[in-house]
Amino acid sequence: MKIQPSPTTRRTLCAAAVMLAASAGWMPLAQADTWPSKPVRVIVPAAPGGSADPLARLVSEELARVLGQSFVVENRPGANGNVGSASVVKSPADGYALLFSWTGTLVPAITLYNAKPYHPQKDLDPIVLIGSVPNVIIVHPSLNVKTPAELTQFAKAQPGALNFGSTGSGSSYHLSGELYKKTQDVNMQHVPYTSPGAVLTDLVGGRLQLAFPGVTAAAPFAKDGRVRAIAVMSDKRADILPDVPTTVELGMPALVSETWFGLLAPKNTPADVRQKINAAINAALKTPAFRDRLVSLGYAPLGGTAEQFEKQLAGDIQKWGEVVKFSGAKVD
Repeated sequence: MKIQPSPTTRRTLCAAAVMLAASAGWMPLAQADTWPSKPVRVIVPAAPGGSADPLARLVSEELARVLGQSFVVENRPGANGNVGSASVVKSPADGYALLFSWTGTLVPAITLYNAKPYHPQKDLDPIVLIGSVPNVIIVHPSLNVKTPAELTQFAKAQPGALNFGSTGSGSSYHLSGELYKKTQDVNMQHVPYTSPGAVLTDLVGGRLQLAFPGVTAAAPFAKDGRVRAIAVMSDKRADILPDVPTTVELGMPALVSETWFGLLAPKNTPADVRQKINAAINAALKTPAFRDRLVSLGYAPLGGTAEQFEKQLAGDIQKWGEVVKFSGAKVD
């Protein structure tokens, strides 16, 4: 004979099941309803005052406005972003620790470092891309080249004669130059510096012949003629340098180098929490006020789905891993 539990027993069992589901993280709808119920940390894996800070703070302000809770930016520099990124990976996957990161800290470091404390695809959930900054090829005005084709011709005629500056081994400046060498089959000398300002100072002073900085850093120097911008390494022209053609326009589709910025969370952060963030950012990117502020900082608005971010990350890990191997660069 089958024995039916009493109503009291059934209520007790149901309550226990609810508590078990909650403790095991099986209640995403309940979490979505209550998140965020306390301040959310947004980790920037770089020192305060860097180029990423204005965008990170703009995004955090917008999320706070839309979601009604504080989003607090915390700078955690060290080891090319590894320190701050690893701190997020080790945080609880509850939506209260987010990583604001970019191509250079997430992508080439996988190949660049012999030992890395985390893997972006295995340990992080991409949420949304926010904006991007293309690199630009700039030369000293005394160098008699006005297009990438002329630059390639010059470099082939005088192998090793050209010096290009970067902000260090494995940086965006460096790998953009290595991508140029790889795709154009030329030999140029890499000169590492410790800051963008030092690169641009020596380029303006004639101690370097060229560089591959982000367009926002290069624009003031290009606009007043201290350097010559010959191509933006993108498929779209940069609003900040609208008269400079792109490498894709000029028939060099493989010569594309952009730094994208996005938000990620520890692996297994509830999908509905990530979707809330994704929806808030995509909605903001459709408003003129937010887009205008983004563009004024030199960024091209992106947005899109988490799946698109995952695809971008996977493609860039492969692309820039090959460039790192080609360059022979290692950082440990």
